[in-house]
Amino acid sequence: MYSNPVQFMNIPSGAPLGDEGQFLLIDKPLDWTSFDVVAKIRNTYKQSGRKCKVGHCGTLDPKATGLLLLASGKKTKEISGLELLDKVYDGTIKLGVKTESHDTETEEYARCSVDHLTETQIIALAAAFVGSHLQQPPMHSAAWHNGKRLYALARKGEVVRERKAKEIVIHRFEVTRIELPIVHFILHVSKGAYIRVIAHEFGEALGVGGYLATLRRVAIGPYELSSARTLPEMIGEILQPHASTTAS
Repeated sequence: MYSNPVQFMNIPSGAPLGDEGQFLLIDKPLDWTSFDVVAKIRNTYKQSGRKCKVGHCGTLDPKATGLLLLASGKKTKEISGLELLDKVYDGTIKLGVKTESHDTETEEYARCSVDHLTETQIIALAAAFVGSHLQQPPMHSAAWHNGKRLYALARKGEVVRERKAKEIVIHRFEVTRIELPIVHFILHVSKGAYIRVIAHEFGEALGVGGYLATLRRVAIGPYELSSARTLPEMIGEILQPHASTTAS
């Protein structure tokens, strides 16, 4: 993924978290929002008697899992810089069908055959996606429009056509396995890229439609999923000094 990756902090068992704060690497569970995780960790600090700020350095959709980078205490001041880091994902695209949300959050529709697609065609298209693109945020996203979240408008059946497009960069789009209608991939993208939109556009370019079936974030800049804790593990790490104190 990255050559000579830098390994960032993991909280040692029982280590105190001072006012300076920490960066927390968490493997976000499926169907949790990024804010759900932030709220859980903030409440855990409060439970341990150490009230502090907690924020995340880049949203991960509820239907995605993997690396969520949190900052606590004074480290929250560094969030804006960390949000600029590239991201790496692995996941799957399901071809021959669409969803309104471009992922598994909404129902499938517009099914069609994918039997005519070839491995060469699919791999070549992925390579063609590498480079700079203008990308609109999907309606089912946390992007803002006139003071409201797009997903809130989408759930009311509203569609905002003039969603502001932003430039993104796809550094790498590698197809790792093809088991039609499923295409397995690795994507290395710039800040602000919606993988759901890439999956949707990939299916459209093949003429059969497609949506993001699974997604797992494996890196944020040099921070790697292999160094992350599960949410229960992180909660246990934070509470351990508190448990030791109350036990004595």
